[in-house]
Amino acid sequence: MKWYAAALAVLLIAVFAAYRAFDTWIGSTDFPLTLAESSTEVLDRNGKLLRVYPVGDGLWRLAVRPADVDPRFLEMLLRYEDKRFRSHAGVDPIALLRAAGQALWNGRAVSGGSTLTMQVARLLEDGTTGRWAGKLRQMRVALALERRLSKDGILTLYLTHAPNGGAAEGIRAATYSWFGKEPKRLTPAEAALLVALPQSPERRRPDRFPEAAGNARDRVLARMLRQGLLTDEQAEAARRTPLPHQMAAFPRLAPHLADRVAAQHPGKRQLRLTLDAAVQARMEMLAADAVRSSPRLSAALIAADHRTGEVLAMVGSPGYAGVQRRGFVDMTQAVRSPGSTLKPLIYGLAFDQGLAHPETLIRDGPVNFAGYAPQNFDGEFRGDISVREALQLSLNIPVVKLTQELGPARVLASLRTGGARPDLPGGAPGLALSLGGLGISLQDMVQLYAGLAAGGQGPQLRVMQGEAPHPAGRLTSPEAAWQVADILRGLPVPAGAHAGTIAYKTGTSYGHRDAWAIGWDGRHVIGVWMGRADGTPVPGIFGGDLAAPVLFEAFGRLKPALDPLPPPPPATLIVSSADLPPPLQRFRPRDAAFSEPADAPELIFPPDGAWLALEGAELTLKLRGGTAPFLVMANGLPVLSGQRRREFSLPSPGPGFSSLVIVDGAGRSDRLTLRID
Repeated sequence: MKWYAAALAVLLIAVFAAYRAFDTWIGSTDFPLTLAESSTEVLDRNGKLLRVYPVGDGLWRLAVRPADVDPRFLEMLLRYEDKRFRSHAGVDPIALLRAAGQALWNGRAVSGGSTLTMQVARLLEDGTTGRWAGKLRQMRVALALERRLSKDGILTLYLTHAPNGGAAEGIRAATYSWFGKEPKRLTPAEAALLVALPQSPERRRPDRFPEAAGNARDRVLARMLRQGLLTDEQAEAARRTPLPHQMAAFPRLAPHLADRVAAQHPGKRQLRLTLDAAVQARMEMLAADAVRSSPRLSAALIAADHRTGEVLAMVGSPGYAGVQRRGFVDMTQAVRSPGSTLKPLIYGLAFDQGLAHPETLIRDGPVNFAGYAPQNFDGEFRGDISVREALQLSLNIPVVKLTQELGPARVLASLRTGGARPDLPGGAPGLALSLGGLGISLQDMVQLYAGLAAGGQGPQLRVMQGEAPHPAGRLTSPEAAWQVADILRGLPVPAGAHAGTIAYKTGTSYGHRDAWAIGWDGRHVIGVWMGRADGTPVPGIFGGDLAAPVLFEAFGRLKPALDPLPPPPPATLIVSSADLPPPLQRFRPRDAAFSEPADAPELIFPPDGAWLALEGAELTLKLRGGTAPFLVMANGLPVLSGQRRREFSLPSPGPGFSSLVIVDGAGRSDRLTLRID
């Protein structure tokens, strides 16, 4: 009996030593890399995929957790691939013995004995499946993986790395590539195909080998039916379901913005934006529809919540890959001339400074500021007109007068305070900035209008979800902002739109290069730019004709009903022109006490600097103001006296340059210079 005890002791020692050696062998495994690079994802505010970027080797590999995947797919996967996954230690001896017995009986391999953990080991090391050396290595790595990771951790690795045809790696890349959706909810047919596909991802691709793919899917369905996971009806319906005939493209919404934020956050694998994917898709379709008839025309659009500053949609161009339109250029960031869209801001500043009120009368007539003589778009003068009408008609001369009194430097400083970064040619601001004589981006214009919409001070626009809101600087008082909105809501609207619901302004830059429309309701602000990305003119484009209909359509696609504009702040002065305080009844420059009286004579035709082809005909003069009788002098010599009418003719002074002076009965005068051919 003693030798039995000794033999048993030796055996136990040998077993223990073998176990320790085996344990040391497993513990010293050269562990494969388990944190492989995953694709950078750009998500919307609700977690929907906007854009995804391939990893360095060109594969689409999206991060995933078991909780993100349809539970029925997981159940089908484990039952088909490794039904004892939750209980074995990485290697399933029962499966290995079964596979070996089947191979001996049939003379060939009928089924594999690999566990899911062994498949993960092969995927991580890109190893072989059939050679014994490779299989032994997989067993060793599988046992090591089971020691270091949880079962869910190993399952996560499989769901991340399993090949699914083409460049799709992992379950999320597979469901997007084959079904265009997340793996959260899958049909039995979809789940069965994705269980079978990783076993032979290229030979079972449904777009290239539909028969092989269908047979593999049906084998999975048959086993799930036998195991009671599917009913007869479910299995039959799944077998009749058509296979996908091509791989779907990954979402490519907001590509310009996605590129920008991905470059700003290198190494970050998930970027969540404030955008709404559904709204973004509708706005991108709207931009594409708006330019469909013109192959070189581009468009950009931004929609934001002016209460929170969150950008809901940002369209940089109608087509990211468009060559003729230069779709790769993000026109929300491009610096362009804003045309007349800065005028509301200048009027708001003038209201705040006590220079004017919406019902103040202002003269729309010829002016000359040290050689700068702005003209209205149509070349006409309308005489005395209310500030309200001047803004609604987008007249140039009244707003230049207000800019002169405010000071161009103050206007520029206010734009910067409001969150804009205007680009000023030549450095020093001049009066022309009020008519679009500077460069500014669509995003900055929407930022400024968001300030007006929010009562004179709004939040900084932001695109990253989770960022704390920050207020922009104050543009105007709440009263001035409301007065501007009240004026702009009275503009004529495109056909089919409801008047008075949106405060908006259009603009057209010099040379018809840019068409703008920006507006707001009680909750949202939207800006639209249209033109050519290369800056060349587009003959005949106007903001009112081209961009305004897109603006109103954008509000319609943003939400089912507009939010009402707010009521006036309590301190708002709402009276007629006659009831205004005397200094506000008529606009007069601050130095008016040292200038000509308001009723001084004024030559309104021909305009100063005119070039006339009279060909011997008489010269017609038109006057405004002054006290009859009038004396007219040409080139220093009196040519007409005692004139009491304000429209009359006199003989041509002759070809060349001439100077005309008119003097009224009170000794006040006006002059102009013209050229006659």
